[in-house]
Amino acid sequence: METEHTADGIKDLKACINDLITVLALPAIWSNLEPSQIVSTLLEALVGMLRLDFAYVRLSDSFGSGAPIEMVRLAHHRNLTAQPQEIGQLLHPWLTGDPRPSPIVVPNPVGEGEVSIAPFQLGLQDELGVIVAGSRRGDFPTEVERLLLRVTANQAAVGLQEARRFGEQRRVAHELDQQVAHRTRELVAANEELKKEITDRKRAEEALRRNEAYLTQAQRLTRAGSWAWDPSESHNYYSREVFNIFGLDPTKGNPTLADFVRIYHPEDRNFVEEAEKQLVVEGRGYDVKYRIVRPDGELRWIREVGSPVYEKEVVTGYIGACLDVTEQEHMTQELARKHDRLRLSLEEITELKDKLAKEKLYLEDEIRTESNFEEIIGESVALKRILKQVETVAPTDSAVLIQGETGTGKELIARAIHSLSKRRERTFVKMNCAAIPTGLLESELFGHERGAFTGAIAQKVGRFELAHGGTLFLDEVGDVPLELQSKLLRVLQEQEFERLGSNRTIRVDVRLVAATNRDLALMVTDKQFRSDLYYRLNVFPITAPPLRERPEDIPLLVRYFAQQYARRMNKPIVTIPTETMTTLSKYYWPGNIRELENLIERSVILSQGPDLRVPLGELEAPTVTVPNEVATLETAEREHILRVLRETNWVIGGLSGAAARLGMKRTTLQSKMQKLGISRQS
Repeated sequence: METEHTADGIKDLKACINDLITVLALPAIWSNLEPSQIVSTLLEALVGMLRLDFAYVRLSDSFGSGAPIEMVRLAHHRNLTAQPQEIGQLLHPWLTGDPRPSPIVVPNPVGEGEVSIAPFQLGLQDELGVIVAGSRRGDFPTEVERLLLRVTANQAAVGLQEARRFGEQRRVAHELDQQVAHRTRELVAANEELKKEITDRKRAEEALRRNEAYLTQAQRLTRAGSWAWDPSESHNYYSREVFNIFGLDPTKGNPTLADFVRIYHPEDRNFVEEAEKQLVVEGRGYDVKYRIVRPDGELRWIREVGSPVYEKEVVTGYIGACLDVTEQEHMTQELARKHDRLRLSLEEITELKDKLAKEKLYLEDEIRTESNFEEIIGESVALKRILKQVETVAPTDSAVLIQGETGTGKELIARAIHSLSKRRERTFVKMNCAAIPTGLLESELFGHERGAFTGAIAQKVGRFELAHGGTLFLDEVGDVPLELQSKLLRVLQEQEFERLGSNRTIRVDVRLVAATNRDLALMVTDKQFRSDLYYRLNVFPITAPPLRERPEDIPLLVRYFAQQYARRMNKPIVTIPTETMTTLSKYYWPGNIRELENLIERSVILSQGPDLRVPLGELEAPTVTVPNEVATLETAEREHILRVLRETNWVIGGLSGAAARLGMKRTTLQSKMQKLGISRQS
């Protein structure tokens, strides 16, 4: 036990010695530092060395700042919730009057509970200030800690008194300068009077030539004005360039420091005066850059360096040089502006690069999912009329509205318009408005920012942005909800919009081609479609004819689809029976080209030899109304519902579903279908 106690004592002694060494080394760290910097390093050292909860210092106003300097440091670099002045006011009752016995327990000024404090004066009779160490430890302060605090306070007092010592040195230097000047004047007078002391005269002339050479060399190296002055301002020297830089008149004599202070820019005045103060008070040189306003009103940038002159370890004066760096500063500012413009350009390039990557992904997806039509097939008069309209409108940027039954090739017409336009080198973006849920349609069209709504985990570029510079094809535009039509109208009119969750307006250059199989004019009458949007879309209407109105194109389409799917399925189909072609040409094709393509694909699958075997029995015969036969109301209702269901491909719900077209609710239609025995199998 005694050995362990001795070991602990040795360990504590070593720690105490290390702390004393640290404290004694502080003056070397404080050399040429401001009082505030000295206090800052002092507090950091005390908090870390003694494991304090806080350390507080207040300096008197004898350091030229005009008000006491107060600083506080907390343990573990915690944030200070109160100002140092407030903490000083809380500690003030225990820092005045007669010294109090230790420990002094006070309410914790920086936290909760109580702390033990140990105050120490800086200097004699608290002339410099006071330092307070605080800790929540019950044994604080120990004798060792009290010793370290006392030594630290003494070291701090020595460091802070350096500023005063420099004032005394200036006074001594001034007296020595006066004595030297007086003796020099006596010698010069004697030399002029007696003309005998030739050796002294040569020595003086050599010294003058040497000083002039130094000055000439310094001005050649710095390309600037030079100056020299002493604290009394009685032996100041300013080169001609100094007068030129500051716009001063050399015929009026040497300027005073007050003259220079008036020329300093108001925003830089305190900064320059602080640098000059550190030169005079601390004997520390400076290298600063500041602005001046010359007497003629011109603003100039100045770089100035200053340094004390020592003779026998005593500061006898100060020398320096100043350089007009206005042009260099302007170049620096211009480079900064160019850097900012370059940064903005890089950000724009990055944004465009991201947009291009998204366009590339979209186009790759388009290539994978685009229609299998490679060209428009047909020679009928109706088709040639449509193609003539395409050639007419394609070179313009006008909006085009393509109307027609489902499956008539409206997208192919839109692609043909894009291919013949001046935008053919840019993106062709398509979107089926009926295939996207209403809640997501706005996001698909205009994009959204991250966090714009639940599930928006990343920024999304909308179709309008993807189509910038190109063409946007909106299929089934009649299914766009009324609440979104106004925003779509704004894009068409103003070519600008905002993403969901953003207030930044995005301008685009997009040509719009819209398509629908619905009667938009009737929807406008029924208040289901905005009239202004309809007129904006219907600038150049094109009506795609149904396949039954171009029967002469059916043989061409049959051969085209048969060859295409035979090649894809690697089947040797060579001929198409005449009776098959005749039947296909006479069929009325309610599903138009899409129904024909699907039938030919199924026929190729079923064909085993060189002849195309078409299941003609699957073709639905057109409903023929017998004038003399009067159907019952139930039969007429059943046939009408069946016809609408076939036209909508048995889609019941939705804006383009059978229920909407029949003007009834989805549940009502399902109830009638069940009552009338209507099912897809029947």
